[in-house]
Amino acid sequence: MRDPTPRDAGGRRRFHREDLEWIAAVLMLRQTGMQISGIRHIAELSRRPGTERERLDVFVDHRRHVLAMLARTRLHLEAIEQKIAAYREVLAEGEDEE
Repeated sequence: MRDPTPRDAGGRRRFHREDLEWIAAVLMLRQTGMQISGIRHIAELSRRPGTERERLDVFVDHRRHVLAMLARTRLHLEAIEQKIAAYREVLAEGEDEE
């Protein structure tokens, strides 16, 4: 969390909409490969006004990382598609011989 989450009298955390939105953003960043240190850096910057340029820089860098991962994933998917096509062709040839 960017700031400590308040608790009720029973000690249970009381999340607000902003807290849940932050959690969703953190999950998205992790799922797109951002390191915990990067997320901590964003959280730290988010606590300070006037850090919009630095936050933008972090997200621009992360976008580059995501685009590179996406390009690699597309290449891997292409290789998988070729394997599928090759095995389907082998199977179809086997059916023709029967």
